[in-house]
Amino acid sequence: MKTAEAVQKLIADQKAAGVDPSLIVWNAALACVGWAYVFGARGENCTPANRRKYYASKGADHPTIRSACKNFDGDGSCSGCKWFPEGKRTCFFDCRGFTYRLILDVYGWKLNGSGCTSQWNDKANWKAKGEVSEGIPQNVIVCLFYYKKDSKGNRTKTLSHTGFYYNGQTVECSNGVQKSNTLNKKWEVWGVPACVDSKVVIPDKPQQPAESGSTKLPILRNGNKGTYVKKAQQLLLERGYSLGICGVDGDFGPATEKAVRQFQQDWGLTPVDGIIGQNTWEKLMSTPVKEKTYTVTIRGLSKAKADALKKEYAGAIIKEE
Repeated sequence: MKTAEAVQKLIADQKAAGVDPSLIVWNAALACVGWAYVFGARGENCTPANRRKYYASKGADHPTIRSACKNFDGDGSCSGCKWFPEGKRTCFFDCRGFTYRLILDVYGWKLNGSGCTSQWNDKANWKAKGEVSEGIPQNVIVCLFYYKKDSKGNRTKTLSHTGFYYNGQTVECSNGVQKSNTLNKKWEVWGVPACVDSKVVIPDKPQQPAESGSTKLPILRNGNKGTYVKKAQQLLLERGYSLGICGVDGDFGPATEKAVRQFQQDWGLTPVDGIIGQNTWEKLMSTPVKEKTYTVTIRGLSKAKADALKKEYAGAIIKEE
């Protein structure tokens, strides 16, 4: 489990490296997996004193405070606690406090509202909003929500929960911060925060991986390995992008990420994040293969013979030395 100090360092380092802010939010969210849930919290340090504060304000039925904290009534040393790794602090949130805090830490911008419903209803919070069933934007950080239901299973006007979405995966703070590699059917509506600068593009079925025939193509990023990485590397190499000394090795490392970023920049894809998502897969497979060229030196050739060769090989260029 990462410490609060490690998460803040990750954010600072990626900002300094010029990483797209949406991707920084997502990476920070992943780094928080395992941190505690406390209703009403917005990222305060996980300490017995802070837990007692929320316990006193919310009552004895408050979830995950007294029962989960071994040192709630102790001296506050946190020794041996899973939320005190390496002898350093983590933080705790509720669901809307989780999205609020990470967007604030990365963008320096606040999501208005004291709860999910007020966040959702404040128009100033969102650059774009929509139904999950109609498609979710890709390559930008997205907040997902779902509604409370009445006795007949119909939506009420109250939002029940929120979390982050990025290219088919989710991270939410529900009984602790947790990640899912797939999009759960519970999610109903989405909003792209107003602070996001990237263009919002909504594909027909963004929650599904891009497809080629009957083969699903996964999202690839630095650290992935395997057959699909080799496929992407081969596509990049065929289009003239260098993979360094390793070449097509099935290992998505810094050289492959650099090639992907250059490809995205050359073809106007956003964000330029070095991740092969749906849009990048489709562009890789639709762009033309770079034509191979060869240099041949023939000494003592007459001009007539050179002209004849030029006619025989279309596209040939004659250069005299």
